Amino acid sequence: MRVDLLTREYPPEVYGGAGVHAAELTRALRRLAKVNVRCLGAPRSEPDTLAYPLPGDLDDANPALRFLGADLRIAADCAGADLVHSHTWYANAAGHLARLLHGIPHVMTLHSLEPMRPWKAEQLGGGYALSSWLERSAALAADALIAVSGAMREDVLAAYPELEPDRVHVIHNGIDTEVYQPDARTDALVRFGIDPQRPIVLFVGRVTRQKGLSQLLRAAFELRPEAQLVLCCGQPDTPEIAAEVADLVTELSSRRAGVVRIDGMLDGRSLRQLLTHARVFVCPSLYEPMGIVNLEAMACGTAVVATAVGGIPEVVEDGRTGLLVDYLAKSDGTGEPAEPEQLARGLATAINRLLDDAELAEAFGAAGRRRAVEQFSWTGVAERTLRIYEKLTA
Repeated sequence: MRVDLLTREYPPEVYGGAGVHAAELTRALRRLAKVNVRCLGAPRSEPDTLAYPLPGDLDDANPALRFLGADLRIAADCAGADLVHSHTWYANAAGHLARLLHGIPHVMTLHSLEPMRPWKAEQLGGGYALSSWLERSAALAADALIAVSGAMREDVLAAYPELEPDRVHVIHNGIDTEVYQPDARTDALVRFGIDPQRPIVLFVGRVTRQKGLSQLLRAAFELRPEAQLVLCCGQPDTPEIAAEVADLVTELSSRRAGVVRIDGMLDGRSLRQLLTHARVFVCPSLYEPMGIVNLEAMACGTAVVATAVGGIPEVVEDGRTGLLVDYLAKSDGTGEPAEPEQLARGLATAINRLLDDAELAEAFGAAGRRRAVEQFSWTGVAERTLRIYEKLTA
C-alpha cells in the first residue's frame, strides 16, 4: 500500500502540534507501509519527501489562494497512490482534489476546525472564508475523518452535521517518550538567563488568541514572587495580538522580577530541559482539540495546569497529573472568557498551589510521565490509523 501524506508543516518547518503529529505519524507509519510525504515550503532532503513552494506568480494574492495553488500541484502528483491522508486546511484541498482526480480514498485528520477559530479573520481577511470553505468541502466528501480527541469529534459533528457519525474516528495524538523524557542538564537554562534554583512556571506556544497567553499574563501578576515566568513564544498571528502580549509582558516585568521571554521555536534539547526543570507547565488555551505540548510536559515529568477545554481533559487528569481550570466562555464562538478576571484568578490559584507544594507537583509529574508512556505511544497511533487505511482500500 502506498499512502501519500499531505501536510503544510513538516520538519524542519514545524511551528505547531499538527507539524509534530505529521512528522511522528510518518515515522511510525513507515514501519508499516510505503509513505510519501508531500509538504509545503523549502526542499527537503528526507527520502520519499517532496516539498512544494507557494506559487511565485501569486505573491500579491491572499495567502489562502497561494496555498490552494500549491495544493493543485500536490493533487496532480498523487497519481499512483492507494490513499491520501491530509492534515489541516492548508493540505485538505490537495487531498480532496486527489480523491476526485485519481479515484482514491481520502482520509483527513482534523487538528482544529476553522468554524471554531473565527478570530482568524483578523489574520487572513477574506482568506478565512476560503479556508473555511476548503475545510468544509473536503470534510463532507472525505472517506474517513480522524479527530485527535473525543471532544474534537463532538465539535466536528456539531460543525458539520451532514457527516455520518461512523465516518469520524477518534485517534489521540501521541508522544515519543524516548525523545521526551527528563533531562537534568541546565545549559539551556543558563543560556536564557533562567535560575535553576528558583521555581519555574513555563508556557510554550504560539502568540495567538487560541493559546490564551494574554490570560496567563494577567494571572501572572498574582503569582508567588519567588517564581520565574518563562514564556517560549512562537510567531504572532497578527500585529494586534503581538502588541497586546508585548504590552502585558512589559507591564508585568515592571512589577516583578523573573519574567523571561524567549521568541522563536526552541530546539528539542532546550525544550526538554525547560520542561524538566519547570515546577509547573501552563496551558491556558481557549481552544485546544488535543494539545501535544501537554503530553510533552508530562513525558518530561512535569505537573500541568491547563484550562478544561477541548481535548485537554482527555490528556491531563485533574488531581492526578495536574490541575484543570474551568471557565465560562462567551457565547459568540470565539472561546474568549465571559469573565477574564475569573479565569486569570483560577489560573493563578492553581499555579500557586503547585508553587507552594513541591511534593504535590513532583507526584503529578511522575504520574504524568507514566500516563504518557502507557497510553500515548505513536506506534499505537500508527497501528490504529493503518486499520482505517486497510478498511478503505480493501
